[in-house]
Amino acid sequence: MKTIIKLEEVLMFVLGIYLFNQLNYAWWWFLVLILAPDIGMLGYLLGNRAGAFTYNLFHHKGMAIIIYLLGSYFSIPLCQLAGVILFSHSALDRAMGYGLKYDKGFKFTHLGEIGKDNG
Repeated sequence: MKTIIKLEEVLMFVLGIYLFNQLNYAWWWFLVLILAPDIGMLGYLLGNRAGAFTYNLFHHKGMAIIIYLLGSYFSIPLCQLAGVILFSHSALDRAMGYGLKYDKGFKFTHLGEIGKDNG
């Protein structure tokens, strides 16, 4: 993956940290929850198609933004927290080269095949 794309994702992760800082939660919550969206990988127990669906559901930045905005609009801090965590986690994953999944298998992503140099 190109350096400029990685930099963009790192900056989105920094934005997530900033947004978390605006919420009224202790910092340890961020550290505890940052890996929670990986629960979406459990779908792979039911096969590649289900796995790709559940993984992508938990790693889609658009979904994260919608959840955060709904939480902001309706003053639901827990939704804001969930949105920030989903967004931050997705940005961090993409900065490391883990993209949204194709039905073909876990290592096939919209950023290229995991483990190959997609420079």
